[in-house]
Amino acid sequence: MAVLVTGGAGFIGANFIHRLLDQTHSEQVINFDLLTYAGNLSNLADMHADPRYHFIQGDIADAAAVERVFNDFQIDKVVNFAAESHVDRSIMDPTPFARTNVVGVSVLLNAARQHHVSRFVQVSTDEVYGPTPDGQAFDERATLNPTSPYAATKAAADLLVLADYKTYGTDVCITRSANNYGPFQFPEKLIPLMATHTLRGKPLPVYGQGSEIRDWLHVGDNCAAIQAVMEHGTAGQIYNIAGHQYHSNLNIVKRIAAQLAAYQPRIEFISDRPGNDRQYVINDQKVRHDLGWRPEMMFETGIGDTIDWYVVNQSWWQPLVSKVKNRSSK
Repeated sequence: MAVLVTGGAGFIGANFIHRLLDQTHSEQVINFDLLTYAGNLSNLADMHADPRYHFIQGDIADAAAVERVFNDFQIDKVVNFAAESHVDRSIMDPTPFARTNVVGVSVLLNAARQHHVSRFVQVSTDEVYGPTPDGQAFDERATLNPTSPYAATKAAADLLVLADYKTYGTDVCITRSANNYGPFQFPEKLIPLMATHTLRGKPLPVYGQGSEIRDWLHVGDNCAAIQAVMEHGTAGQIYNIAGHQYHSNLNIVKRIAAQLAAYQPRIEFISDRPGNDRQYVINDQKVRHDLGWRPEMMFETGIGDTIDWYVVNQSWWQPLVSKVKNRSSK
């Protein structure tokens, strides 16, 4: 039996594949990834010799390509990480987000249903809930209120997944996590962007006053939660996954600058992004109570290790900087 991991060459997907192959001895893992700008096979370079690991390049919105994968392997579970995920890019052009995040999910669901998979896990985001009022935390029953094209397409995908469960009885689960950080993250997201800019002697562009607050979750903890949902979650259920480590964007940037002070980083405040939500807060009591999951990585340790990873692995990220959509004040 095999686990199909879509988008497995990306940041969270690659970390998830590492976890699966490190923790299990018999499971086959099929990595199906289109290798867009954020997909990088070097994220899994140490897995290529493992006979349990198989890579297939393809598009989840291509029904024929998806069908071939299901025909070639005995797929038991699907974990869908494949997505266009950068908010800034979605504001510039929502079209690829609709294709991958909505059409692609529909194609995957059809194939999973026709081939009778035992579980389909949709990896979503806390951004589908929209900004959180002060003093509140959204649980899984909260109304969806996305405020960016990216978040809107992820919300649409979640609704498709739940409709498949209600209409056809497909065994599905959805995870919605806080902001992830850790190794192998493409260097246009906040932490790797600021670290790589500092190492290159470039200014650190901060939207507005940097007052937006995010909850930070180490990718290893998120992957542990997703695995728990894949193996033990209840069909038809949504699971929020929080880190409970709340920091403003400006404080994150200052933390990175302090660790890399030898490079003399300088912060540059630029015009705010349209629709920049002030804060996301989610209640993750369900995954804690029902599945016994807890985040293990303390933020101060995790961010220090992550910054060090980008310092040590400059040969990994330097070829990628030409693909980064730079923040701009214009």
